[in-house]
This record gives sequence, structure tokens and C-alpha cells, in this order.
Amino acid sequence: MTFPLLADTKFEVIEPYGARRMKSFLGKSFLGIVRMTYWIGPDGKIRAIWDKVTPKGHATEVLAAINGQS
Repeated sequence: MTFPLLADTKFEVIEPYGARRMKSFLGKSFLGIVRMTYWIGPDGKIRAIWDKVTPKGHATEVLAAINGQS
């Protein structure tokens, strides 16, 4: 399966999807990009949102949802 990848260097897509938020690391706050996954159907509608993504096992979780197993 192939799909286009997006390099959003000006945050034009990231901002509306809420993927740029205040984060903290070592006691310092900063504006950063959070790991999120959106499942957008062929009709352009959002079918699912994974707001707090942990990379390990996430692909399996998403594929299960797409295949109707969640």
C-alpha cells in the first residue's frame, strides 16, 4: 500500500488537528508536536483519533480498528 507523506514545516495542518501543544521535559515547558494518529476515511471524515500514541504496538492497534476488530 502506498500513500503520500506530508512535511508540514509551517504547521498549516498540525495546528488545526491539535497536534502542536505545550509539552514539558526536564522541568521546562515548550511548544512541541505530540504523537497522534487520525484515521481519515475515503470520504474525508475522521473515523478515529488516537490522542496519546505509544509507538510500540500502535500500528497493530490501528490496523485492528481499520479491519473492524476494535
